[in-house]
Amino acid sequence: MAGERRRDGGGREAWRVAETLRARMADGSYPLNSLLPPQRELADSFGVSRDTVQRALRELAGEGWIESRQGSGSRVIKTQRIQSYTAKASHEGRVSLGPLISEAFERPNVTLDVYTLTSESLDTHIRLQAERIRTGEIAPQRIGLRMLLPSESLELPYPRALDRSDDPRLRDRLHGITRRHTASLRRELRQLRAEGLVPAADIEIRHVALTPAFKLYLLNGTEALHGPYEVIERPIVLETGEEIAALDVLGLGATLTHYVKDDDENSRGSVFVDTWQAWFDSVWSRLAEPGG
Repeated sequence: MAGERRRDGGGREAWRVAETLRARMADGSYPLNSLLPPQRELADSFGVSRDTVQRALRELAGEGWIESRQGSGSRVIKTQRIQSYTAKASHEGRVSLGPLISEAFERPNVTLDVYTLTSESLDTHIRLQAERIRTGEIAPQRIGLRMLLPSESLELPYPRALDRSDDPRLRDRLHGITRRHTASLRRELRQLRAEGLVPAADIEIRHVALTPAFKLYLLNGTEALHGPYEVIERPIVLETGEEIAALDVLGLGATLTHYVKDDDENSRGSVFVDTWQAWFDSVWSRLAEPGG
């Protein structure tokens, strides 16, 4: 088993498995009350050991995504909720982030302004859209992404160890996750441009000395998704395989509200989108600093 754990890359592979399963639960691939595939099947699918799968499932159970019972498997008990105030966003009776971003990418000129704790979930969605572009399903002419992230020098209240608030390992883990995903975003957009699939594909990232209490997506200047981060206690698995009891926040699991701007500048949707666009632009231009 020790050899298997080394080949799996320790906690990094458990983190990869947990991240993918979170995304699948959030986008409805594994709907509420459904069972996840058996551990052996997940291990084969991800190319990892069952020990790695078990660590990922323990993390998801600690976050409240699943409930695991001996002999009964792991049942999904939470999915991402989006409260929408427009019928436009209803996709077969269920609103989720994936279809909203997919719809935004069907425009010839795509603009995304995002304020978030990490770039983790956004990276997943952009890679999905890149595949749609490569298969010829969609053909945007320009993609412009601006992303606001917290400054790395900022002392964030989460994630942090419950029994040792000055433990730097969770802060370093957070920064590592952010750097991996921002690098992936840059690489994906650069590759689309290099392949001649999108004439203009640009990403600009700035850092700001603010602790994210919410996440914000602004799509094409006409739609807004906004939701608070819920602070929870959960185990976090390090790359070494060690588990740390920690305070953290739910990202993919956060409930989002969705508004769409219309022709009435005084409508609830228009006011919401314009207000948060003005907030983003003000922070971007007056407080944020260019970052990697």
